Amino acid sequence: MSSRAVVLLSGGLDSMLAIRVLQEQGLEVEAINFQTIFTCCKNTAAQAAHELGVPLTVIGQEDDYIELVRRPKYGYGKGANPCVDCRIYMFQQAAQVAEQLGAEVIASGEVLGQRPMSQKRRDLEIIARESGLEGRLLRPLSALLLPPTEVEQRGLVDRSRLFGFHGRNRKHLISLAQSYGFKSIPSPSSGCALTETTFAPKVYDLIQLDAESGRWDFELLNIGRHIRIDEATKAIVGRREEENIALQQRFTQPGSRASLMLVPESFRGPTVMIIGPLADEIESYADGLVARYSKDVDLTDARVYKHTPGKTTLESIAPHEQAVELCTL
Repeated sequence: MSSRAVVLLSGGLDSMLAIRVLQEQGLEVEAINFQTIFTCCKNTAAQAAHELGVPLTVIGQEDDYIELVRRPKYGYGKGANPCVDCRIYMFQQAAQVAEQLGAEVIASGEVLGQRPMSQKRRDLEIIARESGLEGRLLRPLSALLLPPTEVEQRGLVDRSRLFGFHGRNRKHLISLAQSYGFKSIPSPSSGCALTETTFAPKVYDLIQLDAESGRWDFELLNIGRHIRIDEATKAIVGRREEENIALQQRFTQPGSRASLMLVPESFRGPTVMIIGPLADEIESYADGLVARYSKDVDLTDARVYKHTPGKTTLESIAPHEQAVELCTL
């Protein structure tokens, strides 16, 4: 009977190659794809799993993942990406799946030296140790540059048929993929919004200024234009119709912390959500945001539905001059 393996599959080239390397040795592979609220790119894991002929299990993060992002033990990369802590979390989840399946091999497509935040030798060692997989976690693409794992020593995997890839050059990886007959070569992609330097400020703003923030707040980071009004209050402005709809849906969700939402009634404009304590000047600011980001709006006849928890009114917007000026900052 062949051994079973659990392999993390992002849908990228490296993880696909790791699976194929193990398949070539006769292992029965179960692929795992890890999804978070910060997954920003089109997920190709299902397509990759189909091409490789392996079953795929998709795992979502629990609320403790938010705490990981808020307080990573091993710090952030260039954005707000806690890559080492995230990999530890993923492999802890993979270990649970492996135990349920009776899989003896846990592997990934990590390549030594490829990513500066999580694939240095020291990082790979930390990830294996902190996930409880020290001596057990197999990286088939760089195995020859790393100490033999237990599964290699026990003969479940033939070390001589593994590889010693290093660094960011993909030439040899592409050549290997072509030798395996891969139909297409996926382009490199982190797939995580936390790595984006344009997204990171929204994460840091939430972490530093809103101690009460939770999953609902972090999910909102993917929607709209975020504007910090003061330390206790911020606004979110929909940039297109689907974001306006998404904001309206999230206003009434369990865990919603929104205090006000403005939805244009008599003109085309953005939905604006306020999170934080309400005051007259905050409502004026919200009116100003609606006016600032609407096109060809007649302020003498501009009405919006103003939603507060448990109450909705239809009112004319009245953005005073100071509020409109503030909106342009």
